[in-house]
Amino acid sequence: MSVYAAPARATDLTGLPATCIDCGSAEVFRDETVAFAGTMWAAGVHAELHVWAGGFHGFTGMVPRAALSRTAVSALADWTTRLLAA
Repeated sequence: MSVYAAPARATDLTGLPATCIDCGSAEVFRDETVAFAGTMWAAGVHAELHVWAGGFHGFTGMVPRAALSRTAVSALADWTTRLLAA
């Protein structure tokens, strides 16, 4: 199966750029997402992982006004600001 269909299938992640990874605790792909972050760290990639308590797949888009969604979007904006400032 292609790594392009699911990046967590990749075995060599060296050289990937800094990455911000978000998922919800109720996310169908939560475990795969967390494992992917671990693989990135093992490859020396700077990755920041957020697992949002109570979040589900697509929560920021489906309920953008929810407090959790606003917090997640704000965290991504903060990460982007820090990345670009470096």
